[in-house]
Amino acid sequence: MTIETPSPALSPAHEALLAQVPIRPHSVIDVETVDYDHEGLPLQGYLARDVQADERRPAVLILHDWHGVGDNVRMRAQMLARLGYVAFAADLYGADVRPTGDDASAEAGKYYRDLPLLRSRVAAAFTWLLQHPAVDPARLAVIGYCFGGTAALEFARTGAPLRGVVSFHAGLIAHDPSDAAGIAASLLVLTGGSDPVVPDEAVAAFENELRAAPHIDWQVTTYSGAPHAFTIPGTDRYRPVADARSWRAMACFLDEVFA
Repeated sequence: MTIETPSPALSPAHEALLAQVPIRPHSVIDVETVDYDHEGLPLQGYLARDVQADERRPAVLILHDWHGVGDNVRMRAQMLARLGYVAFAADLYGADVRPTGDDASAEAGKYYRDLPLLRSRVAAAFTWLLQHPAVDPARLAVIGYCFGGTAALEFARTGAPLRGVVSFHAGLIAHDPSDAAGIAASLLVLTGGSDPVVPDEAVAAFENELRAAPHIDWQVTTYSGAPHAFTIPGTDRYRPVADARSWRAMACFLDEVFA
């Protein structure tokens, strides 16, 4: 028997993409809204998992773009749950903060200007997920989209005990002085070849910083013709080929680091 519990409806574009990942036989995918906090600030995330799994499972923390927790990360959480992972979409802004338009840029800017706060906000979600009884605490990864991709890479710099980090069309921030030596996770950076937010010079500077810390296992993949936010369905920037390829790259990467 295969069952998926009802959840708030996704947009048609997100529902169509979700349907491309079949639910595995005998799975029961459960989703729920999760209330937690960071230093007293109420946060509201989203958890998806197969409740029929009879052993602790590897887990993936998902970090949202600058619009906050919405259809894209809820869809990705369900997709990952269908692959057998415990998937938790973190809230980096606050339970009532879901900005649109120019407000989204302004909200994200608060955290780009305070990277320690951004890292700490990710850490709160990571701690919550680490303690979940369905999670294998030795097998955790973080993925993120746009702003969330940057947050994932920043969290990696804290030396958190992660198996892997995946960023999709993230802003790539090279640090000077560098703190890349603290990175313990394997990195997979998926970027667009036509992304004005992340030009070739930014990619090169980021790679050069990683090269200076030779213990880090890292990969950078660039998708031709892909602009910023190429994985966000229902927008004019969505590129289905780059999205599909980057999803497969992430899935293979997770298989490897969780093995």
